[in-house]
Amino acid sequence: MTEARLPHLFERLAGLELRIRDAVETRRATDPQPDDPFRGLYLSHETIEALLEAHREPFAPFVDTVPDGRLGRLADTLGLTGVDVELLLVALATDVDSRFEQFYGYLNDDVTRRRATVGLALRLCGISEASAAGRARLDADAPLIASGLLTVEPGEHPFLSRALRVPDRVVNHLLGDDRLDPELAGFARLSESPSDLPDAGRVARALSSGARLVYLRERPGGGARELGAAALASAGFPSLLVDAVRLHAEPGHAGLVRVLRREALLRGAGIVLGPVDAVDPALRLESLEHPAIPVIAHGASGWDPRWSATPPLQLDAAGLSLGTRAGLWRSELDGRLAPGVDPGEVTAHFVLGPGQIARAAKAASVAALADDGLVDATHLRAGARSQNAAGLQRLARRIEPAVGWSDLVLPAGVLSLLDELAARARYRDRVLDEWRMRPGGGRGRGVTGLFAGDSGTGKTMSAEVIAASLGLDLYTVNLATVVDKYVGETEKNLERIFTEAAGVNGVLLFDEADAIFGKRSEVRDAHDRYANIESAYLLQRMETFDGIAVLATNLRANLDEAFTRRLDVIVDFPLPDAEHRRQLWDRCLGSTIPRAGDLDLDFLASGFELAGGHIRSAAVTAAYLAAEAGRPVSMADLVGAVVREYRKLGRLCLEREFGPYIGLVSL
Repeated sequence: MTEARLPHLFERLAGLELRIRDAVETRRATDPQPDDPFRGLYLSHETIEALLEAHREPFAPFVDTVPDGRLGRLADTLGLTGVDVELLLVALATDVDSRFEQFYGYLNDDVTRRRATVGLALRLCGISEASAAGRARLDADAPLIASGLLTVEPGEHPFLSRALRVPDRVVNHLLGDDRLDPELAGFARLSESPSDLPDAGRVARALSSGARLVYLRERPGGGARELGAAALASAGFPSLLVDAVRLHAEPGHAGLVRVLRREALLRGAGIVLGPVDAVDPALRLESLEHPAIPVIAHGASGWDPRWSATPPLQLDAAGLSLGTRAGLWRSELDGRLAPGVDPGEVTAHFVLGPGQIARAAKAASVAALADDGLVDATHLRAGARSQNAAGLQRLARRIEPAVGWSDLVLPAGVLSLLDELAARARYRDRVLDEWRMRPGGGRGRGVTGLFAGDSGTGKTMSAEVIAASLGLDLYTVNLATVVDKYVGETEKNLERIFTEAAGVNGVLLFDEADAIFGKRSEVRDAHDRYANIESAYLLQRMETFDGIAVLATNLRANLDEAFTRRLDVIVDFPLPDAEHRRQLWDRCLGSTIPRAGDLDLDFLASGFELAGGHIRSAAVTAAYLAAEAGRPVSMADLVGAVVREYRKLGRLCLEREFGPYIGLVSL
């Protein structure tokens, strides 16, 4: 609706002006002092006498015609009567034509009162001031007042002397202004171009059939907000997308809910509101409900009856299929992709909703501007990672992977198992969804692995490599933030971690997992009973986890057998043999560090049985010794670093182990 429909509004106001002219003439004909220059500032004796003798009659009634344009749509939507429409026009007139201020000041017999009063408005509509039916059109529950189109200004004045005011947003809307109410700017926005989502049709059919309250329970990657907007668009409604948390945080949010409801009525729009389960105390939806307003609420938990006494249609906003996600990526990146890059394949293992994909595509496009402007696989993965919420970083340490498969020095069998774990994460949508290999019993879609082995054998680094191969971040759980001496607190901490991790595309690493995934024992006292409850909870929670988790432990025997049964891949990390130790020494020293000519890596590999982590620590120590001496790394630096590493490990330094290099160190 644009300016082309405004003439009808002005025609109605012109008709009102004619009736006001008649009212002014009538008033002048009965005014004992029509030429008094101080008229409206005081009441003379003659005026009082005239009021006592006169019997106030309503002015000529208006002609009840069907309104057109936006005013007509509002009348149909709210069920406004002809009297309602005329009362609205009487109050609206001063905001459209300033002359009406003078008209009303004269008719109110008070130059300071330039808006129509209740009594004047009723009389201009040809209704007696004492008409109960007429006065009822301005009650708090009447359509005009309840919808927020018209307000009766409070005060000490009698009801008939109270001024009527049309809010600025309503005036602007009727004049063709489509901008969102400024009061809503902090927490609401219009949905510009809703995505075409497969499940939107079902919700749209319910809305078209009269459903006015829908609750969408959001699953990871489901995009309940976007699904709600798509359903409303399919049913013929524009959408107002509202952040429930921000709305509830606004001062005077109860009044803002009324403003939001009015905006939806003005636009003929539906409201998509959420996450409602993140608001405490519980958000009440009754204040938004109206036969003309479809409300689609969403959240991550189940429906809470406290939110509304009206039972909603309850549906799940399930995660998008692989094909749908790929289509959204291509649509968002049309014309900006590097040749040969398939965004669906690159991001197949990222569980993202439609809104997240749109934002990730924009982030990838911005990142590509620093290169040649075309979006490649690296940009795509970085954009997808940018959608991870920051909540998990408060509970776990985030590591951005900086290593790859070539950095691992492990036996072929171990590498094969690690590759299998990465493949499970990469292709789980195809296997579980397309091929329908999803297990029953309420199990999640998670991928879990156990890395067992001595300290320094490469467990953490392997988890980092898997995360890097998938383009994900690694989150290492800090046990200090998990284990609590008070009963039940450890479970609560773990639940927070699992809940946050479910919405994050990353690899979750539980280091020293035996501390929290330990064996259940025979119950001898209350401590044993609560410890077993903790383990039982973890068993259940791991089964319903939808993310990627790796448990790392030095003591595999201490893990409960029920945990190992539920794991997808178990990888045992052996201590490296002499050949692998030789590769590790060479890899840890790197290609940029200056090396002296006396380095004997073969002797170091065969003479000292160290794990990879300890070899790296010794190489770094040797580098510092060489840097301090101002020379390349020599054999003396390396064997000296080995001595220091032995002492950290509490191992004896035997002379025979150092062979011909015993003279380089002091034991």
